[in-house]
Amino acid sequence: MHAQAHLALHHLRAAELHAEADEYRLTRSVRSPRPLRAALGRTLIEVGLRLTTAPSPAPAAC
Repeated sequence: MHAQAHLALHHLRAAELHAEADEYRLTRSVRSPRPLRAALGRTLIEVGLRLTTAPSPAPAAC
């Protein structure tokens, strides 16, 4: 592939990606924030996962 053709395709793809990113940013700003219940549930799940994956303390030596 010629360098100019490759460069033109690169510029075209870059423009498409920029347009997608702009569209995504616009849709994210329109969405309402997460409800409190969902945020609380997610936090409780994260805490539970951290507690279950935390290393258990070593047993006391006699």
